[in-house]
Amino acid sequence: MKRNRMTWRAYTMPVSVDDFSSVQSEDYSEDDSPEKLLSQPLTNDELKSLLADSERQKLTRKLSEANQQNRFLKRQLHIKEDALVNFKSELAVMELEVQALVSLAEEIAKSGIPEGSRKINGKFIQSHLLSRLEAVHEKLKEQIKDVGAAQSKEVSLFWSGMAESVQVMGTFDGWSQGEHLSPEYTGSFTKFSTILVLRPGRYEIKFLVDGEWQLSPEFPTVGEGLTENNLLIVE
Repeated sequence: MKRNRMTWRAYTMPVSVDDFSSVQSEDYSEDDSPEKLLSQPLTNDELKSLLADSERQKLTRKLSEANQQNRFLKRQLHIKEDALVNFKSELAVMELEVQALVSLAEEIAKSGIPEGSRKINGKFIQSHLLSRLEAVHEKLKEQIKDVGAAQSKEVSLFWSGMAESVQVMGTFDGWSQGEHLSPEYTGSFTKFSTILVLRPGRYEIKFLVDGEWQLSPEFPTVGEGLTENNLLIVE
């Protein structure tokens, strides 16, 4: 059995070194070398773009850190608020107990003074006990009032008018994040509302309506020009 033999011939084209150099020089020039590109100065537009990107990254990082700190402070505030509520409840219970003791002391003081009762600073001990209990009672009532003043309260805010988004900003959080208002469609116009939890005090606020600063006629104003804001008083 005969095997067919296939003969492969290599066809080559002679290329000289000079020809190869000329081809290589056409594809790559010295002007495109990395060293040449790095040595070229940046244009004003390129430099401004790099600086803008750098500043944007710094601002984004700062904003992220501020938001994290704000969330942490809000959590701490909620913890303090819960502690205030519990403390106020305990004071209220103590106030009721002291009030009951005051009533008993009054009853004892009005009854006849037993013979041989001693005196303190010229007063019989029954009258002295009544005076001390009344003083403690008044002190407790003042403390309950102070705790109530330090406790945060829910404050309703609203904006009336056609808009896509409404946000209230203000000194209540250092003009950092603000609070978005929820829309309530009521007939011919839209009402936006939200509830802020604030401690008693005076706050400056301003509404951001579709990206534009607006003042509400429902609140008094303070300041002038660009610094004019609405005044929110929490009692």
